[in-house]
Amino acid sequence: MGDGREDPKIFAPKELDTDQWCRVFRDAGMTGVILTAKHHDGFCLWPSEFSTHTVREAGFDGDVVAQVAKSCRKYGLKFGVYLSPWDRNHPQYGTEEYNDIFVAMLEEVLTSYGDVFEVWFDGANGEGPNGKKQVYDFARFNQTVRRLQPKAVIFSDAGPDIRWVGNEDGFSGETNWGTIDRDRYVPGTPFYKELTEGKMGGTHWVPAECDVSIRKGWFWRGSEDGTVKSTERLMEIWRGSVGRGSNLLLNVPPDDRGSIADVDVKALMDFRRAREEFLGDSIEAVVRGFSQRFGHESYRAGDGDAGTFWAGNPDGDWRLTLDFGGYEEVTGIDVREYLPLGQRVTGWRVLVEGQDGWYEVAQGTTVGWRRVIGFGRVTVRKVVFEVTGARSTPMISEIRAFRGF
Repeated sequence: MGDGREDPKIFAPKELDTDQWCRVFRDAGMTGVILTAKHHDGFCLWPSEFSTHTVREAGFDGDVVAQVAKSCRKYGLKFGVYLSPWDRNHPQYGTEEYNDIFVAMLEEVLTSYGDVFEVWFDGANGEGPNGKKQVYDFARFNQTVRRLQPKAVIFSDAGPDIRWVGNEDGFSGETNWGTIDRDRYVPGTPFYKELTEGKMGGTHWVPAECDVSIRKGWFWRGSEDGTVKSTERLMEIWRGSVGRGSNLLLNVPPDDRGSIADVDVKALMDFRRAREEFLGDSIEAVVRGFSQRFGHESYRAGDGDAGTFWAGNPDGDWRLTLDFGGYEEVTGIDVREYLPLGQRVTGWRVLVEGQDGWYEVAQGTTVGWRRVIGFGRVTVRKVVFEVTGARSTPMISEIRAFRGF
């Protein structure tokens, strides 16, 4: 990232290969790509008609945004865009006219490259080349997205569809509600604790997205190849984001050739193998409930169908038992609520029956879309997931035990 004063001609990738990017991401088990089309320095990866700080001025004969969108379609990935409203190069930044210019840039990007699944707005607001700050018209920016890409979700630290998690470490809170009081928020002035944990009973469903880089910085530097995260660290991040019911957005910067560096490729492939090892070895179990409603019996939580669920009785005693029929090595369980009827669980604990009887191995608060609960390697006959608190009768759509990473 520059400061807006750099010569555009320093953008000179010799081997730009967006097919390689998307092939790597697909093979790593990713489902979508969000391209940083314009960061705070104002450099546009497409030849925008509304800027003189673009790939065109760099002498680059092409359109990186178009190439990435095409590669995403080729490899079955969803395509999204990051556009920073902050622009340290544009002479109109800090004036009312700049909002018109940014909307025009948005219109270029949202009408030229096919379907966009996510638009990522950064709330950073610093000075432009004239020393002024901009008053962003986020309401208008959001309306532009709704008009041109109605199926796209909009990200910022204020939503409106998905929220920043309040840190750039890749972790949501141990408590993680999908709701917040959205109308209290203005992009760039977040309530960090509520972003990280959400708010029980919040007014709007705005789930968290956790962003983090695979290496020390957001941008590639050869001197930082040694900072690429280990498989163990990436798995910690995965458990702290996806495993707590959030989405994980992993930054992977291309190198100065225009390709994903070999060290990053290896890290991504090892990360995929670790996820598969962690969750792929499910343990067959009979699922029984201590209380259940007719039509929503306990076995439905173990039938592999996210559209069915176990519902406990209103009078409590909310426990699901996974019976293995013999002793098994277990490292954790994967639990999901039936969210069409709301996020309800406020507390839970996990008990296991070993050779010396029953004992507790984990406890926590929320479940939501997903809760991956790891508790080390234990040899047990049964695992009990007990809901210790809920806003209303808990409804669990899936539960399974695994032995893995």
